[in-house]
Formats: sequence, structure tokens, C-alpha cells
Amino acid sequence: LFYGCYIETNDPFLVIVSANRKGGIMKLLQLLESKQGQTVTMPPSGSVAEAIRAMHEHEVGSVVIVSAEQQPLGIFTERDVMRLCANGEGGKLTELAVKNHMTTDVIKGSPDDSVDSVLNLMTERHFRRLPVVVDGKLIGLVSIGDLVKAKMEEIALEAETLREYITS
Repeated sequence: LFYGCYIETNDPFLVIVSANRKGGIMKLLQLLESKQGQTVTMPPSGSVAEAIRAMHEHEVGSVVIVSAEQQPLGIFTERDVMRLCANGEGGKLTELAVKNHMTTDVIKGSPDDSVDSVLNLMTERHFRRLPVVVDGKLIGLVSIGDLVKAKMEEIALEAETLREYITS
């Protein structure tokens, strides 16, 4: 282990196997542990207006809609708000049930999923937020911004490790 990177030098070529603070491939659990703030949730009985207020109050772009057992049922995002307005369904937002306007076909992640695999999935499937679950219960949420930040930190650490190796 050299500055958080595993380095194999058995052959003439230097191979960086991985780079992050804890060594190994960064998983969503590590990312969630390093994130600040909580995942904003609400029950399906809430209104669209309540969901929008919660997003504004917590300065986030989504609210995960959960059952009483904390099982994710859907997600309500800024895109859902735009869709409501674009379709002329805005009406009185306090009277619209969030359960009728949330995204329900939500892909969920596991704490053991790698940052790289989730980043690729989100890019291919064009979504920006991934609820992370254990035994069907929500434990957190990662955004594409969180993943990009983690990846940039990993790349910076790899570069620093290579510079240190080259100069030593």
C-alpha cells in the first residue's frame, strides 16, 4: 500500500490497481459514509407542494418517497416538477398527491456497488439520483455529482501517487 494505492511492480510496468483513501475499489457505502446531510424522504400521502418545499428547504433536487418501513416506493425530482408544469397539470400543488406524480420505476443500488459501475449505469440510463438500499430499506441516496466528485478525488490521488513514485 503506497499512499492509498496498491502498486504491483512484479513486471517492468507499473500497474495501479486502485486508488482511494481506504484502498480497494470505492463502493457506495464508503461514499455514503463520507457524505454530509441526510436523504430527504416523505410518505406517499404527502402533496406535491410539500415535496417541493422539502427540496427547497434542504437544497436538494429530489425527495425519496418511502413506506412506513422505509422502503423506497419512488422518487420525486425537479424533473417531475417540470413535467407537471409542461403537461399543464400544475393546478393547485397542495391538492396533488406526490404518489401520483413521482417516478416509480426507480433503479436502486447496493452499498457494495462500485462507484465506477454506478456512474456508468447512471450515464447509460440517463438518471441522476440512485437510492441505496439494504434488505429493501433505504440507507441513503447518491447523486451523479457525488460520484463525479469521488472519481475526481480518486484520479487526483492516483496522479499524486504516480508523481511520488516517479520522483522517489
